[in-house]
Amino acid sequence: MKKIAILGSTGSIGTQTLEVVRNNPELQVVALAAGKSVEQMEQQIREFHPLIAGMWSEEAAADLRSRVADLPVKVVTGMDGLLEIAVMPEAQVLVTAIVGMIGIRPTIAAIEAGKDIALANKETLVMAGDIVMPLAKEKGVKIVPVDSEHCAIHQCIKNIADVDKLIITASGGPFLRKSVEDMKNATVEQALAHPRWNMGKKITVDSATLMNKGLEVIEAHHLFDMNYDNIEVVVHPQSIVHSAIEYKDGSVIAQLGLPSMHIPIQYAITYPEKFEGIKSKSFSFAEAARLDFEKPDWNKFKALSLAYEAGKTGGSSTVCLNAANEEAVFEFLAGKIKLFDIINAVEKMMEMHKVINSPSLDEIFAIDNEIRIKTKEYLSRKE
Repeated sequence: MKKIAILGSTGSIGTQTLEVVRNNPELQVVALAAGKSVEQMEQQIREFHPLIAGMWSEEAAADLRSRVADLPVKVVTGMDGLLEIAVMPEAQVLVTAIVGMIGIRPTIAAIEAGKDIALANKETLVMAGDIVMPLAKEKGVKIVPVDSEHCAIHQCIKNIADVDKLIITASGGPFLRKSVEDMKNATVEQALAHPRWNMGKKITVDSATLMNKGLEVIEAHHLFDMNYDNIEVVVHPQSIVHSAIEYKDGSVIAQLGLPSMHIPIQYAITYPEKFEGIKSKSFSFAEAARLDFEKPDWNKFKALSLAYEAGKTGGSSTVCLNAANEEAVFEFLAGKIKLFDIINAVEKMMEMHKVINSPSLDEIFAIDNEIRIKTKEYLSRKE
């Protein structure tokens, strides 16, 4: 029996993680945490019977306590609650499906407590990869990626020293066949209409600009200790080949499968074991018929270039990239700016930012806050 704690249990990855648990009697949930979805959390508690449940706000926690007063569950709140869940002795694996920088401290706390990490929180490595990965190595903790692309690479690699190149695939999102002009005038609804994946709003917008792929490049650099010049992005509209690696001898190994997050989630939770998975249907090469690949349009998807630039610059540059992008995406989702304003804001913040080479965790959070404020100020002048 493997016991897991889930941060972000009411979000897209969190709910799909619970679907994996529901399908596998070898998995047990010992803790859940969410933002403000009290009613959904109550339903999850009644089904999965965790020992601890966390809500971000005290108001939501108080509401939840009254709803589950008949159950033996401890309700915690805020960052203190996330940290308590992260280090609880009953949990063997922490699933970090929480969105945003608030996922960093609990992940570090769990690593220090010797917990393995099923990583779905991008900010952990994009902002603090130089802190997190050495700590995981020091503590002997496994960090297994939930992202389908990184999970694919993780499955392909036997010895990283033999790998010459990582090949990360991108669907191209909803604007792959659209013009730059179409993207400039894109609505929120159009940006959220992803052709392959059903995800949360923020990550779907990032997929539309290919910023998501840029963030994945930064994550891959940290996860697999690979130079940025040896990480290639290839557009693959069918999303069947999730990623591939090229060995030094020229051979290429790829991981394929139908677009489903259940597979990488279960892989990350159960690694190194494999259990029977949720399969709506088996993959068929004959039905797939064709697999297309092409180079990304670097002019149309400038976010990808900015991510590579931030990664190669290193230090606090990736903190700046992430913070500016996240704030700008929120403004776009609120209908206040255009899609391309997101990229313009990121580029402007990166131009202004004075890079700190090896920022501490406190410096990372301070820079993140500073860039968010500056991004909002910059975008307010464009409204």
